[in-house]
Amino acid sequence: MNGGRKKIGIMGGTFDPIHIGHLVIAENARQQLDLEKVLFLPAGNPPHKKEREGRATDSQRVEMVRRAIQGNRYFELSLREMEREGYSYTYQTLESLKEEHPNEAYYFIIGADSLYDFKGWLHPERICACASIVVATRDHTDEELLNYEIRMNSRYFCGEFIRLNTRDIDISSRQLRAWVAEGRTIKYYVPDSVIDFIEENHIYWKRKD
Repeated sequence: MNGGRKKIGIMGGTFDPIHIGHLVIAENARQQLDLEKVLFLPAGNPPHKKEREGRATDSQRVEMVRRAIQGNRYFELSLREMEREGYSYTYQTLESLKEEHPNEAYYFIIGADSLYDFKGWLHPERICACASIVVATRDHTDEELLNYEIRMNSRYFCGEFIRLNTRDIDISSRQLRAWVAEGRTIKYYVPDSVIDFIEENHIYWKRKD
């Protein structure tokens, strides 16, 4: 699909907060697919996550990503979705990237859970027209079901779906937010620089009446 073009990975998400799982998946994708770099795109206003109470602000999420990827020359922060007015949709982001950089081949990285919901995304066929879909699995993923979904989505949307050969760190941003609110440590699940930022700004802390 890439035809010798520069290969760019895309790691999208709310990153609320970004954690080690995101970084491990991105690095494994870079190595497995020989990517030139991986763009981290914090979502500005995702339509499926409208309620933001108890979460970090947009600027705080951006700063956490910036701190987390600092030091990896293959990782790059992009504010493309953050700067868009209204809801941010994946197909729009990918089409604008392809229009600006037609000679680059894009690899959009998603989790297995997102693969199962992919048919419900807005214009999945346009997403597949712009990028190969890289699927990162979780440790509890049903192998047979995952392979079936990859085959069916590939046929239905005429796209390329690639399974990422890596074990996932089975942790979610939601769980990490809950731990912070409970006063539990998130050390080793989140880079120290990000933990420092969360503590300094009291992000996710439970309010005391």
